[in-house]
Amino acid sequence: MKTNTRFIKSIVATAAKNDTVMPWARGARRAAFIAKRNEAEQPRKAA
Repeated sequence: MKTNTRFIKSIVATAAKNDTVMPWARGARRAAFIAKRNEAEQPRKAA
């Protein structure tokens, strides 16, 4: 079966340009989410 190298190269190039931020990515957004979650759990643990 013949491989289509141009198609594969276009897929690789498109994947390299992808800059979608995932929720589990490291950074300030994740740290803020964890801090918010921990604040929500504090009253529950104290009760």
